[in-house]
Amino acid sequence: MTATTLPVSRTTRRAGLVLSVLSVLFLLADGLSQLLALPQVVSAAAEIGFPPNPAVWQGIGAVLVASTLLYAIPRTAVFGAVLITGYLGGAICAHVRVGTGAVPPIVTSLVIAAVVWGGLWLRDARVRALTRAL
Repeated sequence: MTATTLPVSRTTRRAGLVLSVLSVLFLLADGLSQLLALPQVVSAAAEIGFPPNPAVWQGIGAVLVASTLLYAIPRTAVFGAVLITGYLGGAICAHVRVGTGAVPPIVTSLVIAAVVWGGLWLRDARVRALTRAL
């Protein structure tokens, strides 16, 4: 099947855009807080075993902002979603490693990943076609 055989209704597309915009805003806020190496970010990172070096978090923030911007561009949205999923998987891994359990950071990462992919699925006929082929 091709993407053109699976049209996306206007309502479905709008719902996908709303979910995508919400996830982009959240991820950009998170990425910018890391890029700015806010003291809260650096101290929280030190609590879960990362070096309290602001340069580390500026690099990680740059990766998240770049991935989010790729997700926001329709042509590169799938690639951005894959990168964001990897980023969030790393965040989950970091929290599991220190034994925090299924507390807000892990659940938040899972929810954001679901919203990212849900928004993309709703707004992009190519992704919908891909899931139908499975």
